[in-house]
Amino acid sequence: MKEYIVLSRSNATTRNGSYFANLKVASVDEVINVAVWELNPQQPPAVGQLVSFYVLKDNAGKKSCNSSDFKVIGTPDENHPLYNKLPRPYKREIWDATINTLVGYCKDETLVQIIREYADILYKPYSEYPAATVVHHAFPGGLLNHTHQLLDMLAGIYPNLPYQIKIERCILAILFHDYGKVYEYQKTGEPREDMFLLGHIYIGAHKLHQELEKRGIDNAETKRIVHCILAHHGKLEFGSPVVPATQEAILVNMLDDLSAKTDAANGTGNLEKNFALGTAVIR
Repeated sequence: MKEYIVLSRSNATTRNGSYFANLKVASVDEVINVAVWELNPQQPPAVGQLVSFYVLKDNAGKKSCNSSDFKVIGTPDENHPLYNKLPRPYKREIWDATINTLVGYCKDETLVQIIREYADILYKPYSEYPAATVVHHAFPGGLLNHTHQLLDMLAGIYPNLPYQIKIERCILAILFHDYGKVYEYQKTGEPREDMFLLGHIYIGAHKLHQELEKRGIDNAETKRIVHCILAHHGKLEFGSPVVPATQEAILVNMLDDLSAKTDAANGTGNLEKNFALGTAVIR
């Protein structure tokens, strides 16, 4: 039977209270989404495990099976052909190199100290948590990769921008923009109550606001840094408390959008509709 590796999983219930799970799985030659009926949240598979299907129904492109129609094979080692289908968190030396490049553009030594300290603190938890359940970077360590992509793109684009941008604001905002997802999600990607009670935007903005106040950062400067976090979703209808109103906030929003949408497209199968993108993806 054909083997697949589980790229992401989200659990849900039907209207009558029955459990099911939506799996995104990849084989050597395809990526598909499968709804598995009567699969409760405690049952495997987990992200990163291998599965094969005895029966896979296809209804107008929507694939599904019952919980008895597949088996979990195990977890692949590094030599397995599907091992690299699941993205892995960036290594520490790559993270550190990007931080060092960005710090080289900075002038505010007080903010640099905070950047270096939290870049060190956040590497480990970010390397263990996903950035989302299914939309983008939905794998353990996806939070690190998503954050690094923003930082790495910032390092590349900043020297070419002919605008008055204080890069320290962007770096700190990027480091904390999805900080709240450590509290929103479990490491497996399952939601926790803080997703609904507070939300990751508030959690990240509040944490950084507290830290900047504790370090004695001027209130006007603090507001401009925190604004970049509050505005990083770009539009009110996308859950953003405010719309980007500064050059730094505009830049952080566009980098976040670019990272999220390109990863969402990368994880979508050929001719598969991606609701986050509002279209089908063509391979």
